[in-house]
Amino acid sequence: MDFKYKIADVAKEFGVPAKKVIETVTGVTGEAYKTGGTFEEKELNVLLETLTRENAEASLDAYLASGKEEAKPAPKPEQKKPEQKKPEPKKADKPAAKAEQPKAAAKPEAKQEPKPEQKKDSRKPEKQAEKRNEKRVTLQELAADTGIKEPVKTEQVQVNRAQVSVDTRTVDVNVDKFNARYDDLADSRNMPSKRKNQPTGKKEKFNNRNNRRGQQFGRRRETEAERLQRIQLEKARNAQLKISIPDEITVGELATRLKQSAAKVVAKFMQMGEMHAISDVVDFDTAALIAEEFHAKVEHEVHVSIEERLFVQEEDNAADLVERPPVVVVMGHVDHGKTSILDAIRKTNVTKGEAGGITQAIGAYQVKSGDSVITFLDTPGHEAFTSMRARGANMTDIAVLVVAADDGIMPQTIESINHAKAANVKLIVAINKMDKPTANPERVKEQLTKYEIVPEDWGGDVACIPVSAVTGMGISDLLERIALEAEVMELKANPSRRGKGAVVEARLDKGQGPIATLLVQNGTLHKGDCLIAGTAVGRVRTMRNDKGQEITEAGPSTPVEITGLTEVPEAGELFEAVEDERLARELADKRTTEAKEKQFAAYTKVTLDNLFDQMAANDMKELPIIVKADVQGSAEAVKQSLEKISNEEVRVRVIHAGVGAISKSDVSLADASNAIIIGFNVRPDAVAKAEAEQTGVEMRMYRVIYDAINDVSDAMKGMLAPKVREVALGEAQVRQVYKISSVGTVAGCRVTDGKITRDAQLRLVRDGIVICEDAIASLKRFKDDAKEVAAGYECGITLVKFQDIKEGDVFECFKMEEYRD
Repeated sequence: MDFKYKIADVAKEFGVPAKKVIETVTGVTGEAYKTGGTFEEKELNVLLETLTRENAEASLDAYLASGKEEAKPAPKPEQKKPEQKKPEPKKADKPAAKAEQPKAAAKPEAKQEPKPEQKKDSRKPEKQAEKRNEKRVTLQELAADTGIKEPVKTEQVQVNRAQVSVDTRTVDVNVDKFNARYDDLADSRNMPSKRKNQPTGKKEKFNNRNNRRGQQFGRRRETEAERLQRIQLEKARNAQLKISIPDEITVGELATRLKQSAAKVVAKFMQMGEMHAISDVVDFDTAALIAEEFHAKVEHEVHVSIEERLFVQEEDNAADLVERPPVVVVMGHVDHGKTSILDAIRKTNVTKGEAGGITQAIGAYQVKSGDSVITFLDTPGHEAFTSMRARGANMTDIAVLVVAADDGIMPQTIESINHAKAANVKLIVAINKMDKPTANPERVKEQLTKYEIVPEDWGGDVACIPVSAVTGMGISDLLERIALEAEVMELKANPSRRGKGAVVEARLDKGQGPIATLLVQNGTLHKGDCLIAGTAVGRVRTMRNDKGQEITEAGPSTPVEITGLTEVPEAGELFEAVEDERLARELADKRTTEAKEKQFAAYTKVTLDNLFDQMAANDMKELPIIVKADVQGSAEAVKQSLEKISNEEVRVRVIHAGVGAISKSDVSLADASNAIIIGFNVRPDAVAKAEAEQTGVEMRMYRVIYDAINDVSDAMKGMLAPKVREVALGEAQVRQVYKISSVGTVAGCRVTDGKITRDAQLRLVRDGIVICEDAIASLKRFKDDAKEVAAGYECGITLVKFQDIKEGDVFECFKMEEYRD
């Protein structure tokens, strides 16, 4: 192993400038060196040889005599100096052997002045004399050690060990006697104090090359690991221990952070009068007291959650806030005219498209009234949609309570009032159906006072506006009052930040995947933004407004329909656009795991305390049901409605509720769980239908929630005796669509199964979702009318009401027949 020596350290050891050292070695080797560079062993040998030659003494006798005179403590009788002849150099084979002789050139015998770089011994003369008397050598021993062959007189001469110059390249030189020359060249502060008859650490480095190996100027070279360990130990001794403690910590973890044994920490607790085991958890204050007993500096460890890192928690500056449209929710009892009022406002006809004339999902619309824009949320009024109505109220600024002038306050009207109060929103009452002769608005106002709603006419602060969705009476007054209330409320938002808001509704589309209707409450949502809503995460792939037009951004109070999420989010979930997609997916996985753990924890374990209750529950009959619906909110509403009708004898348990068409996996789950499948506005695909027929799984399809509830209730009571059932006749697939001005929309179809009959009813299914149920207006084969068309043949079909037919739609032909038990 080759050792390297820093040039600066070498110059410091020899007491000469670093520049002098570099010039000396460069003059011999011809290589260039830097001041901060290093020497190898061969270069160090060159330097030693050169310095030895430059500092050689001309006369050994004069050198010895000068050293003896300097060290005299007091004048003594002169001693006759022995005559000495000039020594002849020892012959050597290699040229480098010329330097093996002592440098005793022909100089006059005169006392030599000390050189500037040589430091004089500052010790007292008495101690120096004692040191000199410790070691005496003869000239013959000197000649034998130095290789001088000429005879030397045998008189003893007192030799000062600190004044002899020796060539260190000779391996048989007794440096124990003749190495003091290098002490003068070395730093005197590194000289060991009184050591007798043994070389010091500084001297042994020149014994030979074997001794120098592994040593740097008299000591073992410190490794990098040892240096780091030494620095850490010094810091640990000089610096105070700093630890961070969370709100709760175990005793064992506290001991680890304090760098103490657990036994010492437990003993410290005992001194404070507390008994704790290693696994016990203590709070921050208690742990901080123990840490201070060990002289540690304590910091409170703050745990930063994923939500805190992901979501920007900052207040909007007042300068960034701009006026935003109000969000208005329309609430009230079923069939009191909520959607009809919105139709009159939007001048559209949405009610006819609803099954049974009732709204099955939340709709979001934006209308313009004069110079102001108003966003409306239409919520269902049936009691099954209570949770959906609650979510709608929490999203809005103003609630319009629709009350029929002839019916007055009804149960769902009372629920709507309570939701509006809980959401702390401004309430406006629209007394609808004023065109009916039985309308009595004064009775409605009187009923409202029972629920702490006092009309303005009676000295209160709630506006009660009579309207008629049929004639359009009072609609403009209602819009003006909404705009006035919004102006007073001074609704503002910051469009310059990332978009955030709530999920109004969500569904699963076969071609586009999960589709979510969002209401942007603050900021601006852009196409391509990464957003997270509950356990759903993804980037906005497409964005459409309430009119179906594609847009690239949506500001505050704007409802949009987006695609690109990984799954169907829960209706009512809050969404927020984020910057870090990786953290968003990590948070979604965490929420999914927590939801599963919560679901598993809901199952009750059998214990001695609840054994009797479990035994009683096992005797109770259970009806497992799988619910599939077209949108998430409807699935939740059906699930809650069915679970509410459980009685003491039979319990309804919805084992799965999802969105989309009924698939084979749903049938497999129903088969394994002995459950029935209830479809709400959805149909099974061909594979699921075949699987259900093979396994005997019952599937019931509904378009109105009342029918599903009534059928399950009757079945639970043992009273279900249907007299009418649906009989499937055949299916046809739309291959091409024609628009004929005199006829309307004609669907060119191919019958794929069974037969299509002229007098049968027809159901239009698109991607597993029921779009409408209608009757056949005309059935043709080429140009001729046909009563029926069998499988494998093509035909043209027109419907009575529905015209929005698209390629790929499926016509299911069926008829209802009566039967006896």
